[in-house]
Amino acid sequence: MLMPPVPALPRAAARATALRPWHRHAMLAGAGAATALALPPLHIVPVLWLSFPILLWLMEADARPRGAFLAGWVFGIGHFAAGLYWVSHALLVEPWRHGWLIPLAVGGFGVGLGVFTGLTALAARYASPGLARILAFAAAWTLAEWVRSWLFTGFPWNLMGTVWMPLDSMLQSAAWIGTYGLGFLTVAAASLPAALVTMPRRRAVPAMLAGLLALGLVWAAGTARLAQADARQVPGVRLRLVQAGIPQALKWRDDMRRAHVADQIALSRSPGFADVTHVIWPETAAPYFLDLDGPQRAMVAEAAPPDGALITGAPRRTPPGTPFQVWNSLFAIDSTGRVLATYDKVHLVPFGEYIPLRSIIPAGIEKLTVGSVDFSAGAERVTASVPGAPPFSPLICYEIIFPGAAVGDGQRPGWIVNLTNDGWFGISSGPYQHFASARMRAIEEGLPVVRVANTGISAVIDAYGRVLGSIPLGGRGILDSGLPASLNSTPIARSGMLIPLGISALAYVLCVAASRPSRTLKIK
Repeated sequence: MLMPPVPALPRAAARATALRPWHRHAMLAGAGAATALALPPLHIVPVLWLSFPILLWLMEADARPRGAFLAGWVFGIGHFAAGLYWVSHALLVEPWRHGWLIPLAVGGFGVGLGVFTGLTALAARYASPGLARILAFAAAWTLAEWVRSWLFTGFPWNLMGTVWMPLDSMLQSAAWIGTYGLGFLTVAAASLPAALVTMPRRRAVPAMLAGLLALGLVWAAGTARLAQADARQVPGVRLRLVQAGIPQALKWRDDMRRAHVADQIALSRSPGFADVTHVIWPETAAPYFLDLDGPQRAMVAEAAPPDGALITGAPRRTPPGTPFQVWNSLFAIDSTGRVLATYDKVHLVPFGEYIPLRSIIPAGIEKLTVGSVDFSAGAERVTASVPGAPPFSPLICYEIIFPGAAVGDGQRPGWIVNLTNDGWFGISSGPYQHFASARMRAIEEGLPVVRVANTGISAVIDAYGRVLGSIPLGGRGILDSGLPASLNSTPIARSGMLIPLGISALAYVLCVAASRPSRTLKIK
């Protein structure tokens, strides 16, 4: 027997159907775009209590599965296009090469990623209208965020749990249920006003209050956790983060590379250098192949403290005379120029560092980064070691956005080093959204994150996700800091994503199973 989608309640459906299709679609796209106001850096979270109910209400206009999918898809187009508009900034670094792609890129993100929201709405449609459908929607949204983190190499940007960045107490639940779990609670609570048109008011209002109570309990638990927070720092470690603020359009100019390096060395060796044990530069801060022994590496090594190390991003290549490959890498170098550790970026940015399916992609589409050769992916996550500091997990650029993938197998590190170059995205929402991911990884893993960017935001983040010091977006300078101590492995770090995904999957199954279709169709 096949069960067709459960029909919506007549009252809600009648109200939604009274609108013309283009009115519904405009409202859906607008509501989806409005959700971007809740994301970093604005954090206007109450807008979610309007936008999600609008989607759930307008889903009732068409009882067919494709109607639910279309409603969710249009909502998703608005949501992702508005939330990811900053992609256009990267295409304007060299507008003569990439500017023409802006409508395709921003529109493509909306249309493509909107499919996940369409499938979310379709999945929710199989639960009865009312509380069951609302909870099924929140569960499906969470599962869709997880699928989005790995399908087609993955892009878990702007997870809904990141809307709470201004409230450290709200973020602490990520140590137990992860960013996905916090997102599930957020979407469920924000969607509950939809019950006002699908349930009697005497039941809808208590449900809405229960959702707010659940978020209040999350806040209270987080407040209690922070009240007992461990503020210890690792003895004997003094970090210096260097943010040179080099404009992306000038970063790779041949006639300016040496000057850029000299500038970063001068910042590194500015007053207070004698007390520093480790200097950290951002992604590709050294525009030379540091694996090749030469004068460039000796020059870069001038930034390394005498008994410590310089940690910097730089490209790495195959030895001369062998087939050419290049990696986006991290190097640790001592003051003599000796390479202490290396890491090759594992998770590359499609179209940024390589062209996927290059054999079928039109010739006019080029990768954003300099050079005509695609970057190669590193073999595996590693735990790197440098003298005088705990072992660390190196992550380059957007590798930090993947929940459950911030630390490799084997030895647990004592901190995470995230090198990035957000200069591609200018003064926009993108760097703030990227920074939010770094804070969530710190809480999930129970590890401090030291994040160094070319143009911001550079920061030292403790294992509770709190920002202990930072250099703002567009700023230039240095940040001296101790290294916060790590915590014991958190529940979410030990279980991976099983806790939030298990909760979401169980909630969805129970909501659908509890729904009673009005009719069944027999297959003969």
